Amino acid sequence: MPHVPAPSSVLARLLSAAGYRVEHRNGTVVASRLRDRRAVVIAPVARSPVEVEGLFPPDMLHRLLVYDDDPGPAARQVAGDRGMEVLDPTTLGSALGEILLPPALGVLDDPELTLESPFALLPEGARIVRPRIGRAEAEILAGVDGARFILRLVPYYVAPYRIRPTTAAGTRAAPVDRTVAVHAGTRRGEIWEEGDRELVRSLDLPHQTVPSDLSPGEAGPIALETIRRHHVVQVDHTEQMGGALVIERRRVLPPPDDIRVGPLERIHLPFWYAEGLDGRVILDAVTGRRVTPGAPVP
Repeated sequence: MPHVPAPSSVLARLLSAAGYRVEHRNGTVVASRLRDRRAVVIAPVARSPVEVEGLFPPDMLHRLLVYDDDPGPAARQVAGDRGMEVLDPTTLGSALGEILLPPALGVLDDPELTLESPFALLPEGARIVRPRIGRAEAEILAGVDGARFILRLVPYYVAPYRIRPTTAAGTRAAPVDRTVAVHAGTRRGEIWEEGDRELVRSLDLPHQTVPSDLSPGEAGPIALETIRRHHVVQVDHTEQMGGALVIERRRVLPPPDDIRVGPLERIHLPFWYAEGLDGRVILDAVTGRRVTPGAPVP
């Protein structure tokens, strides 16, 4: 990890303790907290606001640029025009309380609870799910004569979540933990089982990477709606009307306050594409499952 000056290191530790995700990039610190969409970039004064603006994660509502010295009125004007607030050592102290203030807690929040990555270990740079189905197995599963096989890495946003489900009786059950995934191309969501996927840094197999412009800010609402629809329940309401017993069945979605979603991480899932004269077959390279039309794969 590159050397970061002591004041920046202290601030970076404070931000990390306050729930920010902290990264060090060539002497510049980038800290972001997705839950309240707040980001802080700590940079040397030699770097202009235009130069460092690209370091801010997308869809951040609060963008704060902290310099190690007074950048001057021109730099402040440029930053202000681009929606960035500028602080230096003389003004940082008065703003520190607001920067480190934790976001508002919801119904499921517990001071002792942290929602970690959906994978037990997320090594630095490991963002590819290891395929379990090789080319030979894919050929057998696809059953397509004369097909051309291509391994493609499809981007997903994944996050852990905790929910207090509603029961069929209309009461709330004990909280449960699951993982939600959003396909970054089709913008469809799904719920994953724990332990099915292992992350690696790279693949030895030839492959293509599918591009996507979906941001974490756009994936967040999709993830929440996916969770709510997955945990919908049928609640029966019984009422005596005259001599008849009337049962009304309603679909009940869990309220957003009963759901807590952790940080979204972008990873890539491998899929085998068998392309032949009779069409195309897509196979999940982890499970071997054949992807049907409308499923979250391009």
